[in-house]
Amino acid sequence: MVDVGGKVETIRVAIASGCIQMQPATLRLVQKGRAAKGDVLGVARLAAIQAAKRTPDLIPLAHPIGLTRVAADFELNARAGEITLRVQAECNGRTGVEMEALCAATVGLLTIYDMLKAVDRGMTIRAVRLEEKRGGASGIWKRPKRKRMNK
Repeated sequence: MVDVGGKVETIRVAIASGCIQMQPATLRLVQKGRAAKGDVLGVARLAAIQAAKRTPDLIPLAHPIGLTRVAADFELNARAGEITLRVQAECNGRTGVEMEALCAATVGLLTIYDMLKAVDRGMTIRAVRLEEKRGGASGIWKRPKRKRMNK
């Protein structure tokens, strides 16, 4: 582990996101609350929060962090057959919470897959990434927005 003992405690925030693509009929099950295993988004939200709390158990050199907040929010896109999960992790500490946010997003998406795999094994998890981080000596970092090209 990296020695963070000399660092100043600051408010640290990290936002990560990811997406799971599925058949439109599968997404309709989620929207209507008719998945056989129950409330897909509710369970995935709890899984994401739990994953953020358990990150040091999963990532060998990650520091245990006293998280002050973890939020997991979903955006459903029926047209694309996608669910996007966005996680925000926060703490007041000496090291960042990027790994907690990334771990939470990944486990939340894996939970959606697990709850729906009986009806759609072809789901694809993609684009798990850090969107933003704030706090510490390096300050603010935001993922650059991609420019759309006119066709």
